[in-house]
Amino acid sequence: MARSGPDHELNHTESSQTRLYNPYQDLNVPIQTLYQLPTSPEFLFTEESLRQRRSWGENLTFYTGSAYISASIGGGSIGFFSALKSFEPTDTLKLKVNRILNSSGHSGRVWGNRIGVVGLIYAMTESGIVAITDRDDVWTSMAAGLGTGAVCRAARGVRSAAVAGALGGVVAGAAVAGKQTLKRYAMI
Repeated sequence: MARSGPDHELNHTESSQTRLYNPYQDLNVPIQTLYQLPTSPEFLFTEESLRQRRSWGENLTFYTGSAYISASIGGGSIGFFSALKSFEPTDTLKLKVNRILNSSGHSGRVWGNRIGVVGLIYAMTESGIVAITDRDDVWTSMAAGLGTGAVCRAARGVRSAAVAGALGGVVAGAAVAGKQTLKRYAMI
């Protein structure tokens, strides 16, 4: 119900004499430029701004996350096709959907965790090598791939670790060389 009477009119006259609160009134800045943030990266020390590479934490997050996501998608698709092959003629639509979801979810989780750990080991190895040698080039990536392959297969013996290390070094070197080729010719 609306108020009527002398009290309502008194409140209305009081409110016309007051003003609304403006949180920006004491700032001597135009409101349009208040939220224009700088686009250049901010660094605490000038030495950090001279280096054109990610920090170890960014490497750890990027390599682990991208390995986990891509392997989860690949593992989910493997599980999807595995579920399609395992259909029985008596399965209802509800059972088929359930089988697809269970199989793709399980395979995606398993592959994502496996390859995510490989990405984690690679990121730690590469960041350690960059911290020791203070350079970030193709040889650093190859050495990190070699170390990652060797660490991942170390439990299976020296021969298996050596083969996996060599394969990891070649794959990491090919990935970096492919990235540089794409940068040069595709201008991404």
